[in-house]
Amino acid sequence: MAVDSRGEPRIPIDEATRVLVVTGAGISAESGLATFRGAGGLWEGHRVEDVATPEGFAADSALVWRFYSARRTAALAAQPNAAHRALAALERRIGDRLLVVTQNVDGLHRRAGCERLIEIHGSLFRTRCTHCTRPPFADEALHEAEVPACELCAGRGRRAYLRPDIVWFGELLDSDHLGRVEAFAEQGPGRRLVFVAVGTSGNVWPVAGFVDLAASAGGETWLVNLDPAGNAWRFDRVVRGPAAELLPGLLGVGE
Repeated sequence: MAVDSRGEPRIPIDEATRVLVVTGAGISAESGLATFRGAGGLWEGHRVEDVATPEGFAADSALVWRFYSARRTAALAAQPNAAHRALAALERRIGDRLLVVTQNVDGLHRRAGCERLIEIHGSLFRTRCTHCTRPPFADEALHEAEVPACELCAGRGRRAYLRPDIVWFGELLDSDHLGRVEAFAEQGPGRRLVFVAVGTSGNVWPVAGFVDLAASAGGETWLVNLDPAGNAWRFDRVVRGPAAELLPGLLGVGE
């Protein structure tokens, strides 16, 4: 394992290295945001089927919007932590040789300054129509009183509701996002690949399989996690502890 002058672990990143990072709920938990899946299979007190599936939205769209409005409020109150800032600092240093793929929808990476970012499960702060093909749009409003309707559809004499731009259970990830990750891992800038997973459970596919994609491309794979991950055995290096404490040093960016 690479170490710095104090004997602390260090991920080797030089001018020829490209870095693919995947982050999960653990990195945001260190900013005070509860992990979405709670005890007993409940998500913040609600069944997954009720608030995170197309069927749940069809059954009670008002409940879904109250749920996501509460999540918007919590995410806006949270602040990026040292791990988010470390990744933004690394981006400033190595530019397009970094790609961050987050499973989180809370916007903390963007607020920390990350621009080379794929929000692979969507964003709390984007909304889209359930019917028409208008692009998702920025939206921080709290839709607690009523379910918002699409103005474009209304102008065409059609009633259609808006929904959070979140990839729910039973829905497919954006194939363009997956293609971008694959292209970066296999042919991105830089001769050498390092893959880093931070704060992930290792149980959500296909993202949990990105470590295998990186390994097949000849990459060195690192896992930085407070808790055990379901796919930890797939990594070359595992560093246990809080990401906010570990990641600045591991990436060599300080604070």
